Amino acid sequence: RVAFVMDKLLRKIGLSGRSIVPMLIGFGCTVPGVMATRTLPSERDRKMTILLTPFMSCTAKVPIYGFFTAAFFPEHGALVMTALYFGGIIVGILAALLLKGTLFRGEPVPFVMELPNYRLPGLKNVAQLLWEKAKDFLTRAFTVIFVATIVIWVLQTFDARLNVVSDAKYSLLAAVAGVIAPIFAPLGFGNWQISTALITGFMAKESVVSTLTVLLSGMDVAHFMTPLTSVSLLVFTLLYTPCVAAVASVKRELGGGWAAAVVVGQCAIAWVAALLARTVGLLLGFV
Repeated sequence: RVAFVMDKLLRKIGLSGRSIVPMLIGFGCTVPGVMATRTLPSERDRKMTILLTPFMSCTAKVPIYGFFTAAFFPEHGALVMTALYFGGIIVGILAALLLKGTLFRGEPVPFVMELPNYRLPGLKNVAQLLWEKAKDFLTRAFTVIFVATIVIWVLQTFDARLNVVSDAKYSLLAAVAGVIAPIFAPLGFGNWQISTALITGFMAKESVVSTLTVLLSGMDVAHFMTPLTSVSLLVFTLLYTPCVAAVASVKRELGGGWAAAVVVGQCAIAWVAALLARTVGLLLGFV
């Protein structure tokens, strides 16, 4: 019924009404959202929906939003949170229009659907379906997650001589973060601490806040960055690459090339959007 109602609206951006279901699921978690695209009959619609679902802000990003909103915008928390969610939707719509005119030309498949009666699903069928989906995720995506976890742990624990570090700033992860930190300098957060948090955020978005808290060693984040810097960082975390589990799901559905394109493409979009947000803030005198 939701797909039927949304069909006319989604056709304007090149999708059928069935695409709304994976996108709605994506607000909870991108992984089941990507897997839900298997129900789409058109390969064109399925690929396009998978590429757009990561723009829907998953619940793993809520701790990041809440952390910086409470620190810098406590009186406008609801407005900031709402703006972030709608910002992701707007960027997703713009990306859909771009994909519609380039890689995925043509019209979505006609949407013909007979609305069934409401029925209560059987407990046995639900349990079997849940087991099949969970088993598929564990056997396919978990292997990638496990390897990525080991890599992050090694980088965060050892230095270049493979000695266990007492402080994270001497770790291999901090060294890697220091290399990529200049990329974020135009955005206002070109330091190794935030770069490290963004790298661990690729593992799991919830770890951005915990990593940054540890690296700041109890320092108030409001003394570490300005409100304008927090805005550009929020915009970047809203749009940059989904977590490794989501990337593994995209690889499972579309292949490694498309998964790499999602990582690179979303990082590029996030960088441009964060730079735009910072530039507008500077023009408006917001510091």
